[in-house]
Amino acid sequence: MSLDSLLRAVENVNIFSGKKKEEEKMLKKFFIVVFFCAAVVSGQTTSSTLKVPILPLSEIREGMKGVAKTVFRGSEPEEFNVEILGILPSAIGPKQDLIIGKISGSQVEKTAVFAGMSGSPVFIDGKLIGAIAYSFPFSKEPICGITPVEQMIGIFDKSSDKLDKQMNKKELGRKSIYLSELYSLKLELPKKEQMGNQRLQSFQPIATPLAFGGFNSKTIDLFSSTLSEFGFLPINSIGGSSRDFSLKLYDDRTLQPGASVGMSLIRGDYSITAFGTVTFRDGEQVYAFGHPFLNLGNTNFPMSEAKVIAIVPSIYNSFKLAVSDATVGSMTEDRSTGVLGKLGQSPKMIPVNLILRTSRGKTEKLYFEVVEDELLTPLLLNIAVYNAIISNERSVGAATIDLAANIEVKNNEPIKIVRKFTGSLAAQLSAAAIAVPTNIVLRSGFESAEITKVDVQIGFNDIEKSASLEQVVADRTELRKGEYLNLQAYLKTNDDKTIVRNFKVKIPETITDGSLQILVGDADSIQKILPDTLFTPENLGELIDKLNKIRRNDRVYVFVVQQTAGAIMGSKQLPNLPPSVIATLNNSNAVGNFTPITVDIIEQQESDTIDYVVAGQKTLTVQVRSQ
Repeated sequence: MSLDSLLRAVENVNIFSGKKKEEEKMLKKFFIVVFFCAAVVSGQTTSSTLKVPILPLSEIREGMKGVAKTVFRGSEPEEFNVEILGILPSAIGPKQDLIIGKISGSQVEKTAVFAGMSGSPVFIDGKLIGAIAYSFPFSKEPICGITPVEQMIGIFDKSSDKLDKQMNKKELGRKSIYLSELYSLKLELPKKEQMGNQRLQSFQPIATPLAFGGFNSKTIDLFSSTLSEFGFLPINSIGGSSRDFSLKLYDDRTLQPGASVGMSLIRGDYSITAFGTVTFRDGEQVYAFGHPFLNLGNTNFPMSEAKVIAIVPSIYNSFKLAVSDATVGSMTEDRSTGVLGKLGQSPKMIPVNLILRTSRGKTEKLYFEVVEDELLTPLLLNIAVYNAIISNERSVGAATIDLAANIEVKNNEPIKIVRKFTGSLAAQLSAAAIAVPTNIVLRSGFESAEITKVDVQIGFNDIEKSASLEQVVADRTELRKGEYLNLQAYLKTNDDKTIVRNFKVKIPETITDGSLQILVGDADSIQKILPDTLFTPENLGELIDKLNKIRRNDRVYVFVVQQTAGAIMGSKQLPNLPPSVIATLNNSNAVGNFTPITVDIIEQQESDTIDYVVAGQKTLTVQVRSQ
């Protein structure tokens, strides 16, 4: 607002009526000063609160030349040239523009834009304009996208903290889950919110180097496609990090603009670290990347200094080969225009103790920590457990694994996992058996879902141990209510042994006359036959209880079922409902979580533990009458 407009505004206000002329004149002067100061304050850019001067986006023009900073080797940032080519409005989102630049200089002639450069600050006439964060895949020219610094600052506006925390809460209502999901050994991860699609002719966030320490190359190969989908460039690096996780005291030289910064996802005997570049630092706050890491919102990941060993030129994707140094704080936020870290803040991690008994009689003990995050924690556990197995044992050929795990959940009973796997996929299935329930709990919708510790014990045997269900014999096909049905289940093992398990099943007095189906088999086969009902836990404890009752694959199970018309309401099963009630439930909008069922489980039994993985299923039919 101009001074003239301020004067006109003051002249038109009526608060001076009844005042003496001299008093009115003095008051007008006072209000002009107040209004003018307010206008000056409101017109200031965010740069007035920062120690680093910035050049607003509105003043950037095509043809301007400046310099950028990043580390090419060691820990000291070096400069290279940037020429401004133009500005793309709303290129990375609504009201999120992108400055287009071309980089040059001896250091970038061989590499062009490279992974790990994300966040490199760009200056024109000593003023910060933004962070190099985007590139064209396979471009012949070193063209880059620069995220304006104003957009980086604005996204972390502290005035939005309260709203953000409300939106970032996990407890958005109970999440229903199909029972088949509890038995699945496939880790279903949410899709990363892409800042751009995978078309070659569009700007993409510069890939983030993800350095693996202590990992077998086969592990990285197995998970590389998943990691690439999230914008990572997996790199097989050196050994795990130190167990000294203490915070280093920071000073004025810590994580200055252009410095390499590490974000640890796993640390300890194994390490996985993502690397980027610091855009600028404002006191204890560190701004980096210029694009989302994974757009996770509030985070609490270890933030460390880093040293660059070399920039590795590549036709596919050049990258920084770096190692993490001392932890100096935490990455606290991950947003659409960058990440924000806080120096001096301790990160929150989940400790993992893993004991592996090898086929050679040796015991390997591993300790590492993983970040606490509903997306990353299950994936990282999956990677680490799989790696622990194949790094010490063969990854192909016959194998049998005995798995026992205890996953502690804050203010709840632990998740207890006892499984046996055999065959060429035993290692993958064992890792998934830990990752999947972790994923289910963390994404359950309950705010209290917080994992505090993970203990894993693995026993490895380099032979296959499987048993196939060959035959089930019943002592009769007709019986009365209240009588017992005797069953014998015959299994044949892969080493040509015969195992027999006997069952004595009582037929309840309360069932209706007619036919009953007797299902006999392994846990997975039985689950596939039973209706896949929707389960809605009332609380986290109820969900954990359900997970702890997952049927094991080293036992034989017997289920007696009868056709019925019923429903599941929440976690309660209601069989044999009258047709009128079923019709009401089907037509009501106020019922809530209602799932119709067609089978009522009359009786179920399980055998003792068999030292083999059981496979196979048989179905018998018997007739039941009152007399």
